[in-house]
Amino acid sequence: MYPVPKNTFKGRLFAVLFIAMTSLLLTACAAAPLEPTSALSAAREAIASAEQEGARQHAGGELDEAQQKLEAAMHSVSSEDMVRAERLAQEAAIAAELAEAKTESVKAAEINREMGRSAEALTDEMRRSGEQQ
Repeated sequence: MYPVPKNTFKGRLFAVLFIAMTSLLLTACAAAPLEPTSALSAAREAIASAEQEGARQHAGGELDEAQQKLEAAMHSVSSEDMVRAERLAQEAAIAAELAEAKTESVKAAEINREMGRSAEALTDEMRRSGEQQ
């Protein structure tokens, strides 16, 4: 520690400032983190977006996981564990985004298969037309 001159104005001033700064630091560390409203909102929006895309049909497991994590985040908020609540809300958003991406991938694959069938049908029709002439 620093040597503090005793019985001098500077020594007393140093001691008062040291106590004040220590108290301020301890108070700041002891304050509870705020509710992660932005992370919770982002998770809700991601889940709603995934549901609109049809994730229930194509990525139900991922969507269920997102909803469970959001519920756990809300429970953590009510338990005043804001750090855990924020982490769970972020995980919920990621799971919902995964569900939406998986849904889009499945839909794209279905469109690709349909286009392949249409191309085959056109090729067959062109062969038949060529054979009839």
